[in-house]
Amino acid sequence: MTLKPIPSDHIAAVVTSLEMRARPKLKPMPESDLRLIRWEAPDLGRYRALFRRIGEPWLWFSRLVMPDNELARIVSDELVRIFAVVDRTGIEVGMLELDFRTDGECELAYFGLVPELAGRGHGRWLMARALAMAWAAGVSRVWVHTCTLDHPSALGFYRAQGFTAFARAVEIFPDPRLTGFLPRDAAPQIPLFSG
Repeated sequence: MTLKPIPSDHIAAVVTSLEMRARPKLKPMPESDLRLIRWEAPDLGRYRALFRRIGEPWLWFSRLVMPDNELARIVSDELVRIFAVVDRTGIEVGMLELDFRTDGECELAYFGLVPELAGRGHGRWLMARALAMAWAAGVSRVWVHTCTLDHPSALGFYRAQGFTAFARAVEIFPDPRLTGFLPRDAAPQIPLFSG
């Protein structure tokens, strides 16, 4: 076994990519009082605010640092379908982003709920809707990736939904808490080294 040093201002994560090559067997649709609202070409500020609210505990930062023109090109692409998950009062509590830009495939680019909803079955509800929309588009593959910085149940959740792992890689990146893109107290479960 070899240990490789990581600079003190960086973080490493093991990224697992998972796929589904056939539509899963129909199961009863999980119940939820949440609903999906389609965001066509969403306002970048609103998009990033929801992205941050969902992902800050897991150090999601990629869309926060992405140049506006690049993010706008993605979120306004007709082959990218973005949904806000809203509760019964209309508060945005989750996000689903389906990316159909590769022919015959759907990437679950972003899939998440605010931490307060973890463990209540809403993830199964959201996944059932995501898979129904993905397979209805006539794809032959649906895929997603997760990493060791994500919710501890994420990998098991994806496997339980019928995804199988096909690739694994290590990603090393500057700690977004030290670069100022996320607050220093974000993701306290991940050690913060300041050098």
